[in-house]
Amino acid sequence: MKEISALDFNENIFKLIGKDWFLVTADDENKTNMMTASWGGMGVLFNKNVVTIYVRPSRYTKTFIDKSEKFSLCVLPENYRDALAYCGKVSGRDEDKISKTGLTVSNISDCSVFNESKIAFVCKKLYSQQMDANLLVDKKLRDTFWKEDVHVMYIAEIEKILVNE
Repeated sequence: MKEISALDFNENIFKLIGKDWFLVTADDENKTNMMTASWGGMGVLFNKNVVTIYVRPSRYTKTFIDKSEKFSLCVLPENYRDALAYCGKVSGRDEDKISKTGLTVSNISDCSVFNESKIAFVCKKLYSQQMDANLLVDKKLRDTFWKEDVHVMYIAEIEKILVNE
């Protein structure tokens, strides 16, 4: 994979996040785990290029994100849609999702990244906060998306943007 600068990154963020999906990937001392995500954002905060992701407390990957200083967001090509769907349905508590999907992992800057990614973001955590459903202005959204398990928001600096050539 080749590193590019944020200023040279010209992909449609709405498509990457909402349609292509991310594999949010994090490590603990012994294992790598990942989950699909289609909620998030990118921008500038604290004079840094950042990404914001949202993870439910019940997700196994959250324990990995919390234990690690870094995580990656990997965007896979369309021919990996079945693997992405599998990663969104099955918990790493129960199965080894990496071996089941056939994906391969490399360590880049102390962070796991999938070699099959068309784009990967290596991210360093800056901030996390449990979201409060009572603060959601549009109560219909709360009733639709937060009936029980309210997301934790993570803001992370994008340290590297990698693209497969």
